[in-house]
Amino acid sequence: MNKGHHYEVSLYGVFSPVDLKAILDRMTLHSESSAPLHLREVVFDPLVRQADAAAEQGILQAQKDMTDANASWVLYSYLKAESSRVYPEAMVRPWAICHVMGDGLGFAAALGYIRRSEIYKRGFVFRRDGLVIQIFQIEHVDSKTRLSIPAHVDSLWKVEVKTAAPVRNTQELPLVKNSIAAILEVQLMMKGLLDLRREDILAS
Repeated sequence: MNKGHHYEVSLYGVFSPVDLKAILDRMTLHSESSAPLHLREVVFDPLVRQADAAAEQGILQAQKDMTDANASWVLYSYLKAESSRVYPEAMVRPWAICHVMGDGLGFAAALGYIRRSEIYKRGFVFRRDGLVIQIFQIEHVDSKTRLSIPAHVDSLWKVEVKTAAPVRNTQELPLVKNSIAAILEVQLMMKGLLDLRREDILAS
């Protein structure tokens, strides 16, 4: 592990709409706060990707909180996740965050990235012990109107349990280890209702 990097620690899950109430009830009982979630998320790839450095170049993800009229764009830069042999319990991947005033998508393009996909996430967000827990359905974007298409009532719900801020890992401050422990507490808390596991992907 590169000691100079900051890391995101995460687990993921999916569930049927019939389980929504039970999952929300349990999450509310064991969380510090909750709020509506409505995020616009755009994923970018490097416009030019070197063949011998594909994993190191990573991807860029832009998010905007649609519940706040004054919210700015936030750019998340992700590199390849650490090996599951090193971290079998959760996904650990290097990341960096940049808040952008104004045109965040234009800024990403100016950095040399090209848009790959765009979705909206709508649901609920919870906070617990330095973690952000998002429970949402995905709304895709109409190619003509560029407006979001409401999710079907029977669409699966997704869950992302992540560290709320980048964590640093040193011998003196093993923050990644502590974050994994906090995430595994959520995994245990939801046992019997929701199966949370690591997802071996470059970005969600």
